[in-house]
Amino acid sequence: MTQTRDHADIRLWLRLLYCTSRIEQQLQSRLTAEFGMSLARFDLLSQLERAPNGLTMTELSRQMMVSNGATTSLVDRLAEDGLLQRTPHPSDRRTTIISLTGAGREKFLAIAREHEVWVIGLLEGLSAEAKAELLSGLGALKQHLSV
Repeated sequence: MTQTRDHADIRLWLRLLYCTSRIEQQLQSRLTAEFGMSLARFDLLSQLERAPNGLTMTELSRQMMVSNGATTSLVDRLAEDGLLQRTPHPSDRRTTIISLTGAGREKFLAIAREHEVWVIGLLEGLSAEAKAELLSGLGALKQHLSV
């Protein structure tokens, strides 16, 4: 690769990082102000909402792309708040299944509705064409990185 190309790739990576960080900062600020919840807690609830039969701690950590230790502390706090429950795995007594409680699902869905409005608001300044180009380009990048 040429030096110019290298700089373009670094600039692209830095731009992706900046945009991701700014969006996360905005969402974290709003989640805290409106619901007293961290983005990490919201993400954990989101993973469980998509898994009606629950997930093991290992599955949850893998999906969230964080360590088991980080997941454990989030699970502990959310269980204390009554938003999720632990049940023994039916065939492996060393494993626990984590799932949303009814209250946890209700709270998540209420927050998710607001979260969607916030994300739409953050991206509404982009034209439909710009969004389509970004989606296509990022889709290609995702596929390239998944190989």
